[in-house]
Amino acid sequence: MSRRILVPLLLAALMVPFAVAQDAGNNQQGDRGNRGGGPGGPGGGDFRQRILDNIKEQMGVTNDDEWKVIQAKLDPVMQKRTEAQAGGMMGMFRGGRGGRDGGGDDNRPRSAVETASRDLRTTLENKSASEDDIKAKLTAFREARDKARTELAAAQKDLKEILMPRQEAVLVQYGMIE
Repeated sequence: MSRRILVPLLLAALMVPFAVAQDAGNNQQGDRGNRGGGPGGPGGGDFRQRILDNIKEQMGVTNDDEWKVIQAKLDPVMQKRTEAQAGGMMGMFRGGRGGRDGGGDDNRPRSAVETASRDLRTTLENKSASEDDIKAKLTAFREARDKARTELAAAQKDLKEILMPRQEAVLVQYGMIE
């Protein structure tokens, strides 16, 4: 694969979880595509569909029935991957002063990692929070993140079991599986 194709592909793969998480949080301004509570989780809309279409094309899947089987296993991986990464650097920028998480205007369901991250951030913003409170929130966050990572690994394993080598390689390139 030429560098002109590989470099943008790798950059896109690195941006997928952040863009999906960002787009999922911005879905309050009217209908911009699939809003839904589909298998891939809330939001994502057109961007998510373009990613899926690109993955399908790169995999060389032409049979819709085959794609349905793959997508049924890929959707949980995408959702769990977003959950497992929630609360990191993205979490720092989303809350607090003027952030979406601070205002309560986002009614979408939150993952356990997002909730624990928000609780930890709120505790840290409280300058009088005790060391024990901070430790408890940090422990809860780590436990939620570890559980999400375990669930992601299980979903990835389940997906890999049905893939052909080319398909697996494409998903490794997209960062969906290890």
